[in-house]
Amino acid sequence: MRLPKTEHTSRPWRVHEFTSDFAIEDVWSFHTPGAGPDDFPAMLAAMRASGGLAQQPWPARFLFALRWKIGALLGWDKPSAGVGNRVTSLRDRLPDDIRDAPRGSDNEAMPLKAVYELDMESARELANKTVHTVMHLGWVRGTNGDYELRMAALVKPNGLVGRLYMAAIAPFRYLIVYPALTRRWERAWLDRDHHHDHVKAEHEEGTSR
Repeated sequence: MRLPKTEHTSRPWRVHEFTSDFAIEDVWSFHTPGAGPDDFPAMLAAMRASGGLAQQPWPARFLFALRWKIGALLGWDKPSAGVGNRVTSLRDRLPDDIRDAPRGSDNEAMPLKAVYELDMESARELANKTVHTVMHLGWVRGTNGDYELRMAALVKPNGLVGRLYMAAIAPFRYLIVYPALTRRWERAWLDRDHHHDHVKAEHEEGTSR
């Protein structure tokens, strides 16, 4: 579910300390029934276990494949345009206490690379010739008392090309990418929860014999 930007700006996330030059593009919520305040690491693990782009519905896979093809033709995604080359990593801006915390894991299925991972929030970044973007994930208490995942997309467009690019992809984000992501991540939580309950039941059954 799409949320107003104030749902991100009003919370005391540490990411605010070093992203003042980024604009908030989107804020989204993902329901995680039964989640508690200490379940953010479990949610991140469930998301990783759910697989990368190859596990997304075909419309999302098609859009990303098209994006990478266009990027290859126009040279958008060359290493020289990425983090550490065209832009410096946000890790260079981190306060010492966050820099010393666990960074989070990277893999080829996730093009956004880890910046930091704390008990209640994490951030990943990606850069190319169009934008420098940050995906911020936060863990908050929802209106029904359960905790839920919040995602904020922060962007710094690279000139006019970057601004035109963000405008062009907006309809596809809202109509295809985010709905597919919502189904995938919410299902990842439920699958994780069901697996946990199954293991717990087997354990209790074994101990009662």
